[in-house]
Amino acid sequence: METEKKKTIFSGVAPSGNIHIGNYFGAIKQWVDLQNSGDYRTIFCVVDEHAITVPQDPKKLRAKIMEVAALYLSAGIDPSKSLVFIQSHVSEHAELGWILNTITPLGELQRMTQFKDKSGKQKSILAGLLNYPTLMAADILLYRTDLVPVGEDQLQHIELTRELAKKFNARFGETFVIPEPMINKTGARIMGLDNPKNKMSKSAESPNNFIALLDSPETIRKKIKVAVTDSGSEIRYDKEKKPAVSNLLTIYSLFTGKAIEEIEKEYGGKGYAEFKKDLAEIAVEGLSPIQAKYKELEENPDALMSILKKGAEKAKESASLTMSDVREKIGFVLPLP
Repeated sequence: METEKKKTIFSGVAPSGNIHIGNYFGAIKQWVDLQNSGDYRTIFCVVDEHAITVPQDPKKLRAKIMEVAALYLSAGIDPSKSLVFIQSHVSEHAELGWILNTITPLGELQRMTQFKDKSGKQKSILAGLLNYPTLMAADILLYRTDLVPVGEDQLQHIELTRELAKKFNARFGETFVIPEPMINKTGARIMGLDNPKNKMSKSAESPNNFIALLDSPETIRKKIKVAVTDSGSEIRYDKEKKPAVSNLLTIYSLFTGKAIEEIEKEYGGKGYAEFKKDLAEIAVEGLSPIQAKYKELEENPDALMSILKKGAEKAKESASLTMSDVREKIGFVLPLP
């Protein structure tokens, strides 16, 4: 009997800001679980070309790219099970992104919520920011991806990717798989420690907004100690009336695997100070293995680069097949082999 082909999963993180526990529980940990299930072909990319849609310092960007790649591996992405590589090492991403630009209506890009949000904060709006979604579509379609693990804030981009794939297929013949979003409900929205009304952000102005995966134990303890709380002293989950404590309970639950109801009982009659002190130690302990593995990789950059090179070579094999098909269908003259 013929073995059923594994479905392909693709996702990535831009090397900007500080990778935090919201990124980990909402995305990277889910990737690790999907990888380890053995049910999928998993591809995880450091999307550095997306990072330059806003101005970057080249030296800092280079360091951040390597940091994010090392964090992937430190958090459990296994290069023997998944493709791990840097986006700009596979030129087909940019090429397909350009081709998709030529079939994307300008209005579709201008109505993207993230473009509206980000462009409103820029003095000068650059074309790369507008075209971010077409490059994201190229990332996904290049590997004939079936499923894309994303947060709810990226659903609009996935819908555009689906529409572009359908449009290309209708015009040039069946080429791309129509991808489906895969939403992780658990931990998908960890809120800011300084403002529980907004999602924890790796580009937040205040470092007290997030717990970065590489924060020192002292920094973690300090951030949780000063995290905002609600009126009253009861440790109870109620997103409407007690959003700050509810957020801290969610973080506690994600690190320990305990149900929130169990944590509420454990801290019945206890105050915020004791709860936050315990949560800080749980976070320190939970991030310790990731930080230890990261330190090993940081001390051996050649080994990390070797992993990324092998990943890019394998990714390019797959990407090249897709692009050969695309080039021929749109009418480009193919070079001699």
